[in-house]
Amino acid sequence: MLLTVFLAVVFCAAITIMLLAAVAFIQDKKFFSSAPKEAQAVIKPRENELFYGARVIGWTLMVFSILMILGVGVTSIWDGFRSGYTFWEFFFRFVLIFTIYKIYDMICFDYFLLIKFKFFQHYFPEVDSVYSGRKYGYNIKSQLLKLLVIFPAASALAAWICTLFQ
Repeated sequence: MLLTVFLAVVFCAAITIMLLAAVAFIQDKKFFSSAPKEAQAVIKPRENELFYGARVIGWTLMVFSILMILGVGVTSIWDGFRSGYTFWEFFFRFVLIFTIYKIYDMICFDYFLLIKFKFFQHYFPEVDSVYSGRKYGYNIKSQLLKLLVIFPAASALAAWICTLFQ
């Protein structure tokens, strides 16, 4: 259980690094496909780097983040195999990691970074009008769909696959 919580924290840290890399350093519009359509429509492409080497730093952070996410997956599966996990133990581990991540995403990214601290608007001021006046970030329906349906289904599928290989 302690390892699962640790892996969830590492997963959240990896996603945070990925967000920082995409928004602050790489600044490529293709990374904002999950943003509302209104925000995507007003985002201006950034031809110039924020500073010399910003994109190299961003891509380095992006690769590091992806490696962290893969490490969480490999470690959670390997430890489950080593410990002789059943379907339900794998399922609980995966769903707990995803749930902690999604709650973190909804609170920290959507509320604090987007609405309260305007992190995204700092780097892309043209989207300020899209988010002004909102009490919560955006796409609450999509967030809840992921939390309550998609992530449990993906966890069940991953747990089933893991039990096939034991």
